[in-house]
Amino acid sequence: MNILKISSKNLVRNKLTTILNIILVAFGVGILSVLFLASTQINNKLENNAKDIDLVVGAKGSPLQLILSSVYHIDNPTGNIPAKDAYQLMHNPMVKRAVPLALGDNYNGYRIVGTDSSFLNLYGLSIQKGSYWHQDLEVTLGSNVAQTSGLKIGDSFFGAHGLTGSGDIHKKYAYQVKGILKPQGNITDNLILTNIGSVYKMHEEKHAENHKHTAAEEAKEINDKQITALLIQYKSPMSVIVFPRMVNQSTNMQAASPAMESARLFSLIGVGIDTLRWFAIFIMGVAALSIFISLYNAMKERKYDLAIMRCLGASKPKLFFLVMFEGVLVTFIGTCLGLLIGHAALEVIGIYQEASQAKLTGLTAFPQEIYLIWVGLFIGALASLIPAMQIYKVDIAATLTKDR
Repeated sequence: MNILKISSKNLVRNKLTTILNIILVAFGVGILSVLFLASTQINNKLENNAKDIDLVVGAKGSPLQLILSSVYHIDNPTGNIPAKDAYQLMHNPMVKRAVPLALGDNYNGYRIVGTDSSFLNLYGLSIQKGSYWHQDLEVTLGSNVAQTSGLKIGDSFFGAHGLTGSGDIHKKYAYQVKGILKPQGNITDNLILTNIGSVYKMHEEKHAENHKHTAAEEAKEINDKQITALLIQYKSPMSVIVFPRMVNQSTNMQAASPAMESARLFSLIGVGIDTLRWFAIFIMGVAALSIFISLYNAMKERKYDLAIMRCLGASKPKLFFLVMFEGVLVTFIGTCLGLLIGHAALEVIGIYQEASQAKLTGLTAFPQEIYLIWVGLFIGALASLIPAMQIYKVDIAATLTKDR
């Protein structure tokens, strides 16, 4: 017997029920797939972008906001800190490496980050084309920035005030592209790097043009030379306990741990993910129940056919496998369709995401997704088990002699 051919015909005979079961399975697997892909990518991004950063020092405010703005570049900074105080911390005996950041401008949504060569060492950056910046108003582009903006080495562009939008452009000074970084697979792919002097120059120009309506704090920022944050690596494990407390208690700055704040962020996201995951499991349960009912009812209608097949030489185990195969086939088709839907849905979500720094994509796959297929097959087999066992209760003689 051709099991696949017979199972296909039986499913087509009840095509509306079959389509409904496939849709239910696909819907449940699709939700689970989106949740798995999104949570895995978010977790990987959190780890990759902060793996070598022990502490972030910035202006007092929300620790989570400080981490999001300085490490992941997806929020506004909590403020600025005096450069002289920051540089004192950089030379603290407990600090192995300290990377200064000066934020405030963007180009088409990509953040322009003022920093120094220690930033390159922190992230292990390397040049793909051209060279690193050396003087004021020279920039090195992340790979995604170069690809999407179309900027090439030697091109010039104007930055815009603020971390998003392009309404307030610095038209007096233009940045010049000196190099393009190799793809890193982290946040640096979406950054435009320059020296801190370039950021000062832009804001001095801004202050000169708008001295009547700029706040007093901006003048203080320019005169006192402020920066946005410090990314710090510890020299010894003992610093984990001593250094953050020292910063928080004896300075006007705050220290925030990327590991702690990332765990907090993921726990907040996890509440919504868990809710949707249970909803998807409920949908899968409904799909299993629907498959069970459809196969159970089909067994009642097909008793005569099964009896004929028994007379033609089909054994009970073969017919048992036939019914099981029908349930597994439905869930397998639904599972594969659900995975396609999940990847497509996440890709659409990524396209319309505003924050390019945390962009998600459906054009990726993880080995763990194979477990979703096994879960679908298990559900199909479980839902088909009781209907398949009805094969052993079919009385051939009574069924064939019964008036149809």
